[in-house]
Amino acid sequence: NETKEILGIPDDYLVGIVPASDTGAYEMAMWNMLGARDVDICHWESFGKGWFADAVSHLKLRDTVTVNEHTADYGHLPDLSKCNPKNDICFTFNGTTSGVRVPDGCDFIADDREGLTFCDATSACFAMNMPWEKLDVTTYSWQKVLGGEGAHGVLILSPRAVERIESFTPENRPLPKIMRLAKKGKIDAGIFKGA
Repeated sequence: NETKEILGIPDDYLVGIVPASDTGAYEMAMWNMLGARDVDICHWESFGKGWFADAVSHLKLRDTVTVNEHTADYGHLPDLSKCNPKNDICFTFNGTTSGVRVPDGCDFIADDREGLTFCDATSACFAMNMPWEKLDVTTYSWQKVLGGEGAHGVLILSPRAVERIESFTPENRPLPKIMRLAKKGKIDAGIFKGA
């Protein structure tokens, strides 16, 4: 509850602590939720590039959906207006290694979007205003902005993200127990309330 209060996270969003830092939280989200619809992956620095590589090389999303890559040279933003509101959108709010961030308000994300947004915010939470109404899946760790340890990640889910978890099971994608966000077709409440 204190995290929600400090960051201004809406009451109906879930906040959970997961293993393996921001990387663990973002991978958990990708592996549980991507593949339900086409995806736009925006990257302009090393972490975002890694999310793109994982989506196509490990998740093999291109076998089942269209994956669009929106990229730019290091230190610049890609043309974010190319993001399709029907697609899921993956992006890094503020590039840790490049310092280049998305515009205030994330106006490139449609209010009436059909897809989910997946935001790696590990260098943004606590340092920048987060437009929660535009963010469905947000991840961070304490190690970046707060200078804490990196063993744990934080996973923030909008009601739309919870609905995806409870209605979509990726085919032929076994998940280790430690990465599962659902139990018997429902969100695993233990992640968000403590077990």
